Amino acid sequence: MSLKYTMEIMEILDNANVTGETVQNIFKEFEYCEASYQTIHGNQGATDFVKIVIKGTEGKVSGGNAPSLGIIGRLGGIGARPSKIGFVSDGDGAVAAITSALKLAHMSENDDRLPGDVYITTHVCPHAPIIPHEPVDFMGSPVDILTMNKYEVLPEMEAILSIDTTKGNKVINHKGIAISPTVKSGYILKFSEDLLRIMEVTTGELPVTFAITTQDITPYGNDVYHLNSILQPAVATQSPVVGVAITAKSAVPGSGTGASHEVDIAQAVRFSIEVAKEFTQRQLSFYDQKEFEHLTDLYGSLEHFQTMGKES
Repeated sequence: MSLKYTMEIMEILDNANVTGETVQNIFKEFEYCEASYQTIHGNQGATDFVKIVIKGTEGKVSGGNAPSLGIIGRLGGIGARPSKIGFVSDGDGAVAAITSALKLAHMSENDDRLPGDVYITTHVCPHAPIIPHEPVDFMGSPVDILTMNKYEVLPEMEAILSIDTTKGNKVINHKGIAISPTVKSGYILKFSEDLLRIMEVTTGELPVTFAITTQDITPYGNDVYHLNSILQPAVATQSPVVGVAITAKSAVPGSGTGASHEVDIAQAVRFSIEVAKEFTQRQLSFYDQKEFEHLTDLYGSLEHFQTMGKES
């Protein structure tokens, strides 16, 4: 039923007056769910950061020790008003994250609770700026990327799915979703076989992946090219991060309206839900821990890629 919830959340967010409180109110009646928001002001306006916690039966919130998953809806804004009327393509990550939380909340009410806690974060901004970018314009944000990471990347997240619209490029020529290799502590690791397996099951197709570069896992603001912000959470944590890209065959501007496809977003939701089920049951790995330790023994730490680098 992910499509039903996706359409419901899209309808709620496609509103010039939507706020973090609007999202918080969606979850107020659920017993095993806590939702909150904070309004943060930046140089170009304000946005509401939303945090939703789905409590597991053996999660750390309740004193247990089951693993905790993070799902981040990464975006600049859900709207570019007054320049653009309506919901923009860049907002798909927010829809996917909030919809994942709504589905998990309903599952909990129906006694299908996960063992571990799931933390869902994103932000709601219907009045974000547009940034010129090649080959198509990106959406900006009222706050900078460091602020986003501060409120969206939480220490409780032991592994992270970062969901982001990734249509403004000529690299990915697939409509639907695609996943990145695992990124951890400055290393670009091999694709997780477990995540590829879940992608096959939830899409009914062969898994689709996308390549990333060293530039993509460095912080914004260092004057190098980034595909987009999908892997920016990886600069703010030592937990493994995988990007879940909502994609298109053509290059679509992040500021484009009428460009969000409910079925594609629902695919990202189904994938995220199944990852949450298995990860919190310790049935899934984002990376090979022994191989990662061997890599660091051979080549040392690459955590400097998580910083702004040397000053010139």
